[in-house]
Amino acid sequence: MPELPEVEVVRRGLSDHVQGARFNNVEVFNPRAIRNYEGSDAEVAAFLAGHEIHSVERRGKFMWFVLDDGAALVVHLGMSGQMLIKNTDEIQSRYELPLQPNHAGLDDKNLRHLRIRATLSDGQEIWFVDQRTFGYWQPSDIMETANGDVPLSLVHIAPDLLDRTVDISALARRMKRRKTDIKKLLLDQEVVSGIGNIYADEMLWRTQIHPRQKANRMAVPVIQSLLLNGIEVMTAALAKGGTSFDELYVNVNGQSGYFDIELDAYGQQGQPCARCGTLIVKEQFGNRSSHLCPACQRLH
Repeated sequence: MPELPEVEVVRRGLSDHVQGARFNNVEVFNPRAIRNYEGSDAEVAAFLAGHEIHSVERRGKFMWFVLDDGAALVVHLGMSGQMLIKNTDEIQSRYELPLQPNHAGLDDKNLRHLRIRATLSDGQEIWFVDQRTFGYWQPSDIMETANGDVPLSLVHIAPDLLDRTVDISALARRMKRRKTDIKKLLLDQEVVSGIGNIYADEMLWRTQIHPRQKANRMAVPVIQSLLLNGIEVMTAALAKGGTSFDELYVNVNGQSGYFDIELDAYGQQGQPCARCGTLIVKEQFGNRSSHLCPACQRLH
């Protein structure tokens, strides 16, 4: 699933392309793409029609369009969601209109998995392509909170490590009070958002902490170092366009990120640790897995 760096890459691409444009028309081709909204596809279209996109914002793994009427359109990519920018003139010349996604035999995989198509006032389109259909669009009101204005549906999501409102010291102290595996805390989006399996493993490797280490047995300065390493590794991943292991994560132009070549722990089982040479191992961690160095990351 795309994590903070990957979602931020998409957010930046959308912001560059669509800020200031208005929604002309919205077509929902799969009801699962709006399953978290009580209204129909026609109501989603009516909610967006004619409204200008003031900005594109993000918290953790979620992003949203801020509209000119103060409402928001929340976008969650799920496991395979893509927000692709298309040119309407090119679409009209290439395809027979109206578009008919999911048509058997289509060669264009993006069209086969097109869930929502939004045409904009500037001659561009946003295609929400989602092969596994775990992602969604959700119209929402915006609520003012102590950590900034966020869509009502996201008020339970904690700020992420790249959020300027985050107090790393205070967050470390709160985590210290929990008798929980440190990796579980990193993955808890109500504690700190945006971190998934990839960057949790990388943060823990950099700080030489075992994933099952209990947070309450760790010193606050060590937890602070862990969080600061998280900022460092996700900033580095962002500079490389994020981490891509398959063709399902791409930016708005359809390009993959390449931070995977710099990973030290995640997906590196059987490879020598870059720090001590011990082979990286892969262990079961709940319904996920953890990648770690058994020499550098001992459980205390």
